[in-house]
Amino acid sequence: MNPVDAFNLDTRSLATFLAVLDEGSVSRAAVRMGVSQSAVSHTLDRLRLALGDDLFVKSGRSIVATRYAVQAGPHIRQILDELKSLPSGPPFTPATAEFSFTIAANDYQRDLLLPGLASIFREQAPGIRLQVIPSGIPSADMLRKDVCDLIVSPHAPATTDIMQRGLMTDHMAVYYDPTCRRAPETLADYLTADHIGILFGTGEKTALEDALAARGLNRRTAVTVANFSGLPAFLRGTDMLATAPGKMRDQLLKGFSSTPLPFDYKPFTLLMLWHKRHQSDPAHRWIRNQLNSVAAGLNR
Repeated sequence: MNPVDAFNLDTRSLATFLAVLDEGSVSRAAVRMGVSQSAVSHTLDRLRLALGDDLFVKSGRSIVATRYAVQAGPHIRQILDELKSLPSGPPFTPATAEFSFTIAANDYQRDLLLPGLASIFREQAPGIRLQVIPSGIPSADMLRKDVCDLIVSPHAPATTDIMQRGLMTDHMAVYYDPTCRRAPETLADYLTADHIGILFGTGEKTALEDALAARGLNRRTAVTVANFSGLPAFLRGTDMLATAPGKMRDQLLKGFSSTPLPFDYKPFTLLMLWHKRHQSDPAHRWIRNQLNSVAAGLNR
């Protein structure tokens, strides 16, 4: 018997083989497959060459399967069943899953959303290990090159291979220590005050800086920190201002007072971003759904 020539096998041919094996007849198999008898016969000829066996031989007016065909039948059926499951991805059970999942997020998104996701992992999927890295202003290559599995950011790379889903909307607010100063009442008050600015460790400025520059507005940045987590220590006990997301008032900047920006600045949406190759992966989809439920709880 010759070695199996796998390159001459295809799912349609294997399905035809199973139809003949089940029906015990070329004509009935042809009806089942919706093709002509000659097409079934031609497929069987190709399978005989590929598998190195007669597969089916005449016995009077009917045909019978060879021993090889009978033994190969369950194996071929299993192969086709496994191939049918490919579109939905490999099986995923949260309680028994074992892998690491990396999310890129700056400190605002990290502290707001990811502790809730970590709690879900501990309760429902204790084998999933959460790794969090900074995102800065994220690039598509972070997802393309598997630097991370998911990004949480208000900034979406403009490319067709990166998928996105909105999690929640927030707005920027002005924070200050009420024991040291009053809220800025006018744009002039805001611009003449000393500010604590953000310059991410990767070198990018916040979108607010670009918005101010586009309006021709200048403010004095007395202190610059690499992330939002650096704001409280410098803001406390001073008359400086810090501009940061509004939802921080209940977390990182709790205890400080806040007031709206003295100029128009549209709200922003926090997005989760992933590469399209993970779109249908059941584990990835489950994690995205859990993160979305965490965000939904914060939106109430």
